[in-house]
Amino acid sequence: MDLGTILGLLNLLTIGTFLGAVWVNESWGRYWGWDPKETWAIISIFVYTVVTHARMIPGMRGHFVFNTLALWVLIAIITTCFGVNYYLSSLHSYAGGDPVSIPSFVYYTIAVLIALTVWAAVKNEKAALNKK
Repeated sequence: MDLGTILGLLNLLTIGTFLGAVWVNESWGRYWGWDPKETWAIISIFVYTVVTHARMIPGMRGHFVFNTLALWVLIAIITTCFGVNYYLSSLHSYAGGDPVSIPSFVYYTIAVLIALTVWAAVKNEKAALNKK
């Protein structure tokens, strides 16, 4: 992903959240109710904002940090789309009754992302040393 893609996603996510708030106000008479889905929508906006503004922090400039943050921001989006719907009870969810356990693939995915991040960091350091 490049910066333009991230900015486009951030703009669409923000516009969609605000339009959703307007729709909720027309339907239910309130703009924001801190429902888990609404809360994770705002968390997703904040996470994307961190990614877009990280390039302005001197220690976080560069392709490696941007690409790593872009990879990890997917966790917030996946949590918003699937995790809230199936694991948190709210107006927007399918969760009801007995709590469902978190599937094992979630833990494996996080382990793979951590391993991928560490591997990329090692490769980035080696490339930086070879450049000098």
